[in-house]
Amino acid sequence: MASRTTHPVLGTRALNRATLARQLLLERAPLSARDAVAHLLGLQAQNVKPPYFQLHARLAGFRPAELAGLMESREVVRMVTMRSTIHTHTADDALTLRPLVQPARDREVAYFRKGLVGVDLERLADRARALVDGAPRTMGEIREDLLQEWPDADPQSLSVAARCLLPLVQVTPRGVWGRSGQVRLTTVENWLGTTSPVRAQPVDDVVLRYLAAFGPASVKDMQTWAGLTRLREAFERLRPGLAVFRDENGVELFDLPDAPRPDADTPAPPRFLPEFDNLLLSHADRTRVVPPEIKGRTWTGNQAHCTLLVDGFLTGLWKLEGRELTVELFSPVPARVRDLIVDEGERMVGEMAGGTEGPAVVVRFGAIPR
Repeated sequence: MASRTTHPVLGTRALNRATLARQLLLERAPLSARDAVAHLLGLQAQNVKPPYFQLHARLAGFRPAELAGLMESREVVRMVTMRSTIHTHTADDALTLRPLVQPARDREVAYFRKGLVGVDLERLADRARALVDGAPRTMGEIREDLLQEWPDADPQSLSVAARCLLPLVQVTPRGVWGRSGQVRLTTVENWLGTTSPVRAQPVDDVVLRYLAAFGPASVKDMQTWAGLTRLREAFERLRPGLAVFRDENGVELFDLPDAPRPDADTPAPPRFLPEFDNLLLSHADRTRVVPPEIKGRTWTGNQAHCTLLVDGFLTGLWKLEGRELTVELFSPVPARVRDLIVDEGERMVGEMAGGTEGPAVVVRFGAIPR
């Protein structure tokens, strides 16, 4: 193994530009929504609208109807995967990424063992599967059914166990732009009509895909993204075919040899990102995007705010109400940069609203409502 001290150093700006390039945020990519969801290994999707805004920031010509159509045709689905959070995945990734992270979901069930005394988890999974495969059910309906067999168990623990033990997807119209619907769940196999056995994606393949979308990255970075541990062995198997660097703190970073690593001075246009964008959540060390002095400013209590990138780094927050966009900057920017922010904001609001027709888009600078 080569000495780590011989690896080239990537400064913060170089890491920033490389990550933005992988995330399709240096310039909008001419990709389909489906291909972008696959490349990005899914879109964080606790709320309904963020995946649509994530794609608008990244894709040329994107309109919400494109992703909505994929949801309705079941080419993409919403389900719990990485970090025990809801993601929008392609059908293929939904089937094969969930088994990869299942050990973490099994450990999550163990945290609730006090509320599951006397509960046979295998029987619980079988009963819940039969219920939701018969017809999509709300979590309340699943919980009530399980309480019939285990009336002394903690209701929340039963819900957590069902969510963790089964690969449940949120069925449409939930998640479809412009529509609303209660969260109803069935298994991913049932929703996609899959009858053959499902196997996890090989971990080595997922490492390579992660680096393609989030690299250069450390082992801890990927473990943060996946919510998994013990990934060092996979990186070591792949080391001979990877490029290796270190950051300014000496942390070893891995990358695909032919992946883009733009010059640190490459221009990075303003981009409006929704709450929970994976760009901000998928590294153990987030200083490549989040300056240390503003760490924690994207949250109020347990509520995440929408974020603004300027020159590639987190620079402010935003909130959209109708066609009025409020932008809160953490520090002053030159007038020409404010103009670029206004242009990008007007584009986002106009295109996400279905076009430029209608009342004028208003972009104002000031504190966003908390």
